[in-house]
Amino acid sequence: MRRPGKALECDLCGCARPLTFHHLIPRKVHRRAAFKKNYSKEQLNHGLHVCVLCHRGIHRLHDEMTLGKRLNTRETLLQDEAVARHVYWSSKQKL
Repeated sequence: MRRPGKALECDLCGCARPLTFHHLIPRKVHRRAAFKKNYSKEQLNHGLHVCVLCHRGIHRLHDEMTLGKRLNTRETLLQDEAVARHVYWSSKQKL
């Protein structure tokens, strides 16, 4: 999931904006036994390059445990109705 070099567009909304790195399994839960047991260090560090609007929206809509357990791939994030609505809104913003 992590791409070499610098990404140019948000992995969620596709807009060309300044990007941040979103850990698919939030760093806050990396030390928990269930995550250490079920995921390798490499898997824990997978993520997406997302714009600030999408990144803020993801973390406002869901807590870290939900993100780590249920919404830990690009596909599951986009299948979540609230995230999908936010990503659509974000793609329409002009910054």
